[in-house]
Amino acid sequence: MKDHVRSNWHNAILVCRKCEKKLDGGFGPDGDQRLAKALKKHLSLKKGRKAAAGIVEVSCLGICPKGAVTVVNGSASRDWLLVRPGADLDALARELGIGGPGKALEQEA
Repeated sequence: MKDHVRSNWHNAILVCRKCEKKLDGGFGPDGDQRLAKALKKHLSLKKGRKAAAGIVEVSCLGICPKGAVTVVNGSASRDWLLVRPGADLDALARELGIGGPGKALEQEA
């Protein structure tokens, strides 16, 4: 049995599932997708550990803002983001350090 498995992730992004559920969408081109799904599609990330970054929905981060989703970049976990519906996904990706569409995700040194 293996004791570890490799992934291609440079970053792990945690998205609060409870916040997403309360908003019932609000992201993506038509405003009808959850943030995690919209961000994955916007960045054209592969599925699972083959992706360049991992976007993981977690149960509850305990902040519970009204009208926003709590997002944490695993490599910069001191600063948590509160993302409002309709947010610019390019700007969000840059702020999280995971690039933008058509840009290679850079590994932080």
